[in-house]
Amino acid sequence: MGVATALAKSRWWPAVVVSFLASPVIAQDVPAGRPLDMYIGYAAGGGYDAYGRLVARFLGDFLPGKPKLIPKNMPGGGGRVLAGFIYNAAPRDGSALAMADQSLVLQQAIGDPTILFDTTKLNWIGNPAADNNTIAVWHGTGVKTFEDARRREVVIGATGPNTSSQMAQLTNALLGTKFKIVTGYPGGNDINLAMENGEVGGRASAPWATWKATRPDWVRDGKIVVIAQIGLSRAPDLPDVPLLTDLAGNDGDRAVVKLVSAPATIGRPVFTAPGVPAPVVATLRKAFTAMVQDKVFNEEAAREKLDINPVSGEELQKIVDDLVATPKPVADRLATIFKSQ
Repeated sequence: MGVATALAKSRWWPAVVVSFLASPVIAQDVPAGRPLDMYIGYAAGGGYDAYGRLVARFLGDFLPGKPKLIPKNMPGGGGRVLAGFIYNAAPRDGSALAMADQSLVLQQAIGDPTILFDTTKLNWIGNPAADNNTIAVWHGTGVKTFEDARRREVVIGATGPNTSSQMAQLTNALLGTKFKIVTGYPGGNDINLAMENGEVGGRASAPWATWKATRPDWVRDGKIVVIAQIGLSRAPDLPDVPLLTDLAGNDGDRAVVKLVSAPATIGRPVFTAPGVPAPVVATLRKAFTAMVQDKVFNEEAAREKLDINPVSGEELQKIVDDLVATPKPVADRLATIFKSQ
């Protein structure tokens, strides 16, 4: 079976994506003098889109020839459609960059059969924003604390089989919450509208920086209540909100919770295809590092209320490798939790 046929039969791959397989795999340098593609794995209006478009506006200024980056949204499968396209079909010349869901690495670590690619073979360029995820509920639910969520059902909106649903699955299984999960929303902005309209009561894995950037009035006016944060250390401006690791009842549960907390460092990752020549990857990583240190870039991020807490491509590659190499008993327990819901 050819690659195109296999992808066409995959439930994550719309036919339009398969047409990209005709793209030539050529070139050995970052293409100069023509635009590069910056693919974003979610619909317009959400946090990934905001960071992806910010990177697209600035990264080319630090590359040879100062190419323009054209942002293109490719939502589907919780980032799987985009990651699969980059892995299987994108040119191997550094001309196709992508930003997709941080949870894809974790999904590979726990053996998710819908991950039809190896995240360790992608070339990771950098992350502009390592940031804790949050469990946040709409003020109208009456839920004020994590303890309240253990006593009262809250409907959680999610995009698909990624952190947007899985954090709720995890807390239901290990920490006693009563979240009811509704999946199928195209992106975070759609879930926000559903919260505002009363369709759902909250989100179980929305980055804190995204709330501050895309809904600053909700944060300011208390329209959302952050009841827990997901990461390895508390956000400086959420000192009184517990980490999920604080809420785990024993060491075994804590090890599983720590595993799902690690992807917060992956954040909003920028990556390119396997097989891109090492000098090209090095050029892209160098440009990314220069970009996140640039005064104008940081001023624009501040204007858009996008926190910048960068992770280099080299660091990101190591984090990905380490996460995929998680001890099997811990990964298997987490996989069982996700499959049982």
